[in-house]
Amino acid sequence: MLFIVLSGIITSSLLIPFGKFFRSKWSAVFSILPILLFCYFASFIPDIKAGKVLFESYEWVPSLHINFDFRLDGLSLLFSLMITGIGSLIFIYASSYLKGHKYLDRFYGYLCLFMSAMLGVVLSDNILLLFVFWELTSISSFFLIGFNNDNSDSRKSAITALSITGLGGFFLLAGLILLSQITGTYSIQQLILQTDNITNHSLYPVILGLVFIGAFTKSAQFPFHFWLPGAMKAPTPVSAYLHSATMVKAGIFLLARFTPILGGTPEWSNTLMIVGGITMLYAAIHSLFRTDLKGVLAYSTISALGILTFLIGLGTEAALIAAATFILVHALYKAALFLITGIIDHETGTRDLTKLSGLRIVLLPVFIAGLLAALSSAGLPLSFGFIGKDLIYEATLHADQKIALYLTAAAVLTNICLVAAGFLAGIKPFTGKLTPGFEKVHLPYKSMWVPPLVLAVLGFVFGCFPGIIGDYIISPTVHTLAGNGVNVHLKIWHGFNTVLILSLVTLVAGSALYFANKPSNQKMVFIERFNSISPHAIFNKLSDVFILLSTWYSGIMHNGFLRSYLLKIIIFAEALLIYELIIGDPIYIDYSKLSAVSVYEAVNVFILIAAVFLTLRTSSRLTAVVSTSVIGYAICLMFVFYSAPDLAITQFTIDTLTVVLFVFVLFNLPPFLNFPTNNKLTLTRDAFVAITFGALLSVIAMKVLQVPTDIATSDFYGKYAYTLAKGKNVVNVILVDFRGFDTMFEIIVLSIAALGVYSLIKLRLKPSEKE
Repeated sequence: MLFIVLSGIITSSLLIPFGKFFRSKWSAVFSILPILLFCYFASFIPDIKAGKVLFESYEWVPSLHINFDFRLDGLSLLFSLMITGIGSLIFIYASSYLKGHKYLDRFYGYLCLFMSAMLGVVLSDNILLLFVFWELTSISSFFLIGFNNDNSDSRKSAITALSITGLGGFFLLAGLILLSQITGTYSIQQLILQTDNITNHSLYPVILGLVFIGAFTKSAQFPFHFWLPGAMKAPTPVSAYLHSATMVKAGIFLLARFTPILGGTPEWSNTLMIVGGITMLYAAIHSLFRTDLKGVLAYSTISALGILTFLIGLGTEAALIAAATFILVHALYKAALFLITGIIDHETGTRDLTKLSGLRIVLLPVFIAGLLAALSSAGLPLSFGFIGKDLIYEATLHADQKIALYLTAAAVLTNICLVAAGFLAGIKPFTGKLTPGFEKVHLPYKSMWVPPLVLAVLGFVFGCFPGIIGDYIISPTVHTLAGNGVNVHLKIWHGFNTVLILSLVTLVAGSALYFANKPSNQKMVFIERFNSISPHAIFNKLSDVFILLSTWYSGIMHNGFLRSYLLKIIIFAEALLIYELIIGDPIYIDYSKLSAVSVYEAVNVFILIAAVFLTLRTSSRLTAVVSTSVIGYAICLMFVFYSAPDLAITQFTIDTLTVVLFVFVLFNLPPFLNFPTNNKLTLTRDAFVAITFGALLSVIAMKVLQVPTDIATSDFYGKYAYTLAKGKNVVNVILVDFRGFDTMFEIIVLSIAALGVYSLIKLRLKPSEKE
């Protein structure tokens, strides 16, 4: 399963050297990958139906208990089939939609990367592994949303989406780490066994809030929903794949996967029902005011995600059955509608509903697909959408009697709006008289209109034969969520009851609303009056404040002057040292343990102080460099006095090289330094900081002398240097073997610094560039 998950990443990496060969007619070859993956996952349907769970584990970072643990159960199978199945059609569609695009290979690379990331999310059984793939979906979607990088709106939308989902990922990581700290495991299956321990812990509300933020940002729940309509700047295949069937449902998957772990409490249920309820109503109403086809689909998608969140929060068996069914229902008709929108935009050059009509005359197969998808979204009998809406109403009607009426009313109102929105997207562009200027519009390649037609037809195939999909797909999914032997038998007809009446009322009222609601720019103007108080506007204002604070902070802390950085680092270190000295034990100096100061040591210190004074007072660069080298050599003599010849040699070598480099660098600079004579405050500040730092180090050195010497570490190195590392020089063994990674990274740092110095030496700037 590891290779299956990583296959998209491998394919994406191969496109770097070989992508240019697939920019033309060979681009359809990429569709083979998701088709093969779909067949692979479909082969497990009988086993999963029989109650089996497939588990594979590969070591990754065993010391941190992070492994490639993958689990294929009912829930992950449902999402894997959607990711690869709908992905196959998207790959085929994109080969024609972006035909001739100069970055077509790059697009497929991003798409393959995203597919792997989503498969990793839904198959992971390790919460840290899940998080790695979770963030990879955000990164790959950033590239896909901003694919048209020459468009400023696309770049802005991509950054907004990455900012919101990335922020959510940060909170999610914190929640997952707390969860692992409480339970001592990263395994999702082990977490399920400790549900009582988690829900009864004092940190449970904190974990719940952190996980909710992660899920809500990814699945565009209010008030984090605004990034999704902005992401419609992406090419249509991206919108159809990411924003209807896969990425936006990652948050829904997370909530579903964590239902057996964190669910079953009032905090869980109430939060999800409130947030989901607000989102589904807010977005459904907003979809009716949009005149852009993608805008209508974006807000109706947000509303559908709100319904799923609402159902997971409701948490009853009926609600979980409705959620599992509606996940597939929505993926089928919404992906079809997005692809149809792409065809309309591709052939007519516009997505404006006020300008589109009569396209059935020139795009008949596309009209059929749009009609079927719209009717499925509306819940017409014999469609899969009809069964999905019936299950939603059945779940709300069988909820707690105190709130059942309100929940049902909210669901009905939401679905009425979604019926009208579905008709706007799937039927409105094709009805009426053909718009003048569109007479020459023609059908695109079959690879563009066949995929949405397939999805739309499947919506009715599953509606006519719901028992198959219920037994083989929905039932194992609900079994995973509910944790018991739930058997789901979907039926076309449940009798003449309240649920059927509500479904018919929804269909009739939604149709009436569609005919009464004419798209117009005046409605957009009206709704835009409230933009100043919208979550998007509030986010932008907070972003502006953040930018101001960042600019102010950067101006103080990161002003580009090395002396400023050193000063702040030293002051911060002094504050920490003073704090530790204050809270630590009293300083006692045993003078009897101090050795007498010899004449040559005193002379050496005198030379060192004189060199320091000369360095500070001279106005000559060369004199300053020479006196600095004297300081270094004086320190070398100290190492020699105290029997550390290896350190002395190292210090001597470094000092000599430093002096040579300084002289070489300063060769082309003016020979004299111009000190400001009037800035006494700066000089006083620097002197105080320097003296304080020296005094603190002296006090600490005195304090260290009073600590009993622990030679356990020295004994270990001396004992095992030869037996383990086969080296007689203990210092060399420590550097090369016991602390080999430290040495390696030090060499890397020095190499990078050397390359930087060399590049500066060889740098030749034009006069204009110097200015």
